[in-house]
Amino acid sequence: MTAGEHLETQPSEGPFTTRQLLRLDEALRQADETTGLSFSIYCGRLDEPVREAAEKLHSQLDDPARSVLLAASPEQRQLEIVTGETARRRLHDRDCKLAAFSMAAAFNGGDLAGGYISGLAMLVNLAGRS
Repeated sequence: MTAGEHLETQPSEGPFTTRQLLRLDEALRQADETTGLSFSIYCGRLDEPVREAAEKLHSQLDDPARSVLLAASPEQRQLEIVTGETARRRLHDRDCKLAAFSMAAAFNGGDLAGGYISGLAMLVNLAGRS
């Protein structure tokens, strides 16, 4: 899911309610506008090896160099944050690890949407304005 992407999903078909999807869309839109980077989230099963699967998803985004993908597979208990070349200049591994810890804490508490939103907020603060 990227900013502005509206999904035709009923709440029972996915992990998020309509309200959560709207909150996620707003968080993604604000992240993109604030940083000039392109943020996306993925929530679902990731093929093994998980890191390579997340990198493959990232490579399929419109502008991978400027993109940041937050990919989580709750059932596998896996989380990956993938940054493109341009994004990596502003978000270092240490920054992504801090965001991942914040996300994991929310995920462990059962709050998937809140985890993504807190991770996005932290990455936006660390990347700074464009």
